[in-house]
Amino acid sequence: MTEANPYREGEPEYNWGPSQPPGAPGYGYPGPTSGPYGYPQNPTLADGSTPPYAMTQPGGVALPSHPGGAPVPTGGQPLVSIGDITVLPDGIVTPAGTLPLKGAVWNATDMSRTEEKIPTHAIVLAVVFFVFCLLGLLFLLMKEKTTTGFVQVTVTSGGKHHSTMIPATTPHTFQQVMGQVNYARSVSSM
Repeated sequence: MTEANPYREGEPEYNWGPSQPPGAPGYGYPGPTSGPYGYPQNPTLADGSTPPYAMTQPGGVALPSHPGGAPVPTGGQPLVSIGDITVLPDGIVTPAGTLPLKGAVWNATDMSRTEEKIPTHAIVLAVVFFVFCLLGLLFLLMKEKTTTGFVQVTVTSGGKHHSTMIPATTPHTFQQVMGQVNYARSVSSM
């Protein structure tokens, strides 16, 4: 689009937006060849020289580094994984980024509930067998437990915060998650 807003002259309600001189290119294309956006340019430092070689991963992706230039430790076998939070020997990896392991604060909240009810087939059997003998009432002792909800795990470290929700499928899900959280707490305190 190389021309300015065609509705600019005329009705006053269309008299808005930036004005462009005639013949100027539209926003973004063709744009300037240098600048902070677009394809990467050849990097140069303030003195005009090229920066030293940066360490890369096998795919050519640069390793994350601290402002001093030392690479951030990103290796090691995962110690524990809680939802989408993975604890490594040197950090905590979350979708929001990597958090420092030392001094991390862990919290777990049980937001699940377990309901107990008599299943429909037990009520039908109790009614059918009640006619023949009173033993049919024993079918009313059948119970069915269903657990619904989530266990929320949060971690805070290095000024960052991440929360994950783990679906509760059994009444023992919270105890299992708490075991993992307590292990992560013990590793974080070292």
